[in-house]
Amino acid sequence: MTTLTVNGKEVTVDLDPDTPLLWVLRDELRLTGTKFGCGVAQCGACTVMLDGMPRRSCITPISTVEGSEVTTIEGMQGPEVTAVQAAWAGIDVPQCGWCQSGQVMSATALLQMVPSPTDEDIDNAMAGNVCRCATYVRIREAIHTAAKTLEG
Repeated sequence: MTTLTVNGKEVTVDLDPDTPLLWVLRDELRLTGTKFGCGVAQCGACTVMLDGMPRRSCITPISTVEGSEVTTIEGMQGPEVTAVQAAWAGIDVPQCGWCQSGQVMSATALLQMVPSPTDEDIDNAMAGNVCRCATYVRIREAIHTAAKTLEG
């Protein structure tokens, strides 16, 4: 049995300790906003917040998250995610949309840590998030837009 908090609610699951967190979220808890992309932590589609930091859920065994706070795209709240989502929509970032929850999670984490990121900050923070549609220029622009919105 593994107990953790997901989007503010305590949950207990009785699964193999090696089960990836991604499958607990998607299959057991029906939180399907977190996507499966590559299964080896290279694409970022499965990004969630684990105790406030971005983490690839496809390679995170549930045995390592006992007692942790997990936040999925469905549970994200606060000014940073609101600004990111508004900028994403305003600049029309998504095309196919598959990577977007992971992109939004990573962008939000960046703005929580670095309120006025440089291009280099953005490139470093977003490096592990692959966009098959190659909207990287719009992603960078949206992050700068969100940062300016947060500045007031």
